[in-house]
Amino acid sequence: MDAHREASTTMAVSSPTLLLLSLLLCSHLLLASPAAAPLAGELLGAARAPGFAAWLRGVRRRIHQRPELAFREHRTSELVRAELDAIGVPYRWPIARTGVVATIVGGGGGGGGGPVVALRADMDALPVQHYEIGRTWLHGKGANRLELVDWEYKSQENGKMHACGHDAHTTMLLGAAKLLQDRRGDLQGTVKLVFQPAEEGEAGAYYVLQEGVLDDVSAIFGLHVDPVLPVGVVASRPGPFAATASRFLATVTGRGAHAAKPHQAIDPVVASSTAILSLQQIVAREIDPLQGAVVSITFVNGGNAYNVIPEYVTFGGTLRSMTNEGLSYLMKRIKEIVEGQSAVHHCTGSVDFMEDIMKPYPAVINNEWMYAHAKAVAESLLGEENVKVAPKLMGAEDFGFYAQSMAGVFFTIGVGNESSMVTVHSTHSPYFVIDENVLPIGAAFHAAVAIEYLKKHASA
Repeated sequence: MDAHREASTTMAVSSPTLLLLSLLLCSHLLLASPAAAPLAGELLGAARAPGFAAWLRGVRRRIHQRPELAFREHRTSELVRAELDAIGVPYRWPIARTGVVATIVGGGGGGGGGPVVALRADMDALPVQHYEIGRTWLHGKGANRLELVDWEYKSQENGKMHACGHDAHTTMLLGAAKLLQDRRGDLQGTVKLVFQPAEEGEAGAYYVLQEGVLDDVSAIFGLHVDPVLPVGVVASRPGPFAATASRFLATVTGRGAHAAKPHQAIDPVVASSTAILSLQQIVAREIDPLQGAVVSITFVNGGNAYNVIPEYVTFGGTLRSMTNEGLSYLMKRIKEIVEGQSAVHHCTGSVDFMEDIMKPYPAVINNEWMYAHAKAVAESLLGEENVKVAPKLMGAEDFGFYAQSMAGVFFTIGVGNESSMVTVHSTHSPYFVIDENVLPIGAAFHAAVAIEYLKKHASA
């Protein structure tokens, strides 16, 4: 405001400068719309109403009891469709085999005109067994033991669990659908709700985009639970947020022989060992220390006899970078090092990045305008003190595929509660739990981001 006032009263300032300052001021006012605060409060109040909150908890618990792995979310997809039918929201199915994309067309945008914004939730679970830490007594001394979680709504599927919170993500988006459908007459455009399969390693987002159902979408918003943050707190950052990631399988082939006659062998174990050690130098000596990068070898397989040098060794792991260009460099160097070190030891080496069946995840790069928009909405919903700047994450998320195709922003949302949780466990842990009070917050956050986005772009 001060800069604008000074510009308008100082004759020395040029007309182009006045125009630029005026545009910047209008942009700031647009992001910080005063109408957002009462709207956010109304949405959160509606989502926290006893009947609504109980419905959210019930949906989440039903999903939690029947976890399904990537591209096999048949019951979950059926539940989503049944709830959408009950709400009265039309949808397309199947999308990317088990996915659902619902559409709410606003009445305030001229019967289908206006901007289109998307909200996304993932539906798949993990191959994790549900456990808790119990306590047993042996000869008067306490000892820890592992027990199956004794919770009424625990996973009923052996070896499968919603250990990454996708049950909560799906529930929150269904809650947003209900809030938006109740207000569809006031929407200044169209909202698409993406219930996505196969986020966990199978690149479900890529296949959703291939279907073409989001071709008319200009922006997309997503949430992910975070047990480190308490309920009522959200976090994100502009620009690069989560890493790009890929996997690799290396095979080093030599010639096997009896271990008593190593001179008759071409030893792939030694060649693999030197290659693995050399791979550690990529991040240590070739990557700028201020740039995030990871090359981790997570398994090595060779022979199974004590007195036989094997014919071949396989090893593999993960590679990650905060930029897509950085991942390409890591892939190039891993291939060069494995092939080169194998050749030095008279072996042959090959690397498979399995890109056809395990697509590399692009980095999640938050659009700066969308980040500022969602941040302003979150502040109106939860207060400025509860909207944090998140650190960059070396974890990967296939939301990056959406962010490559349209203006995207991804936030984390707190599900921790130290007063009710003995220990806060991370995602992918068999002990992972959430505070279900997050469900109304996530539903309202989704809905408010969409409503405010449509308002701003309809007026623009």
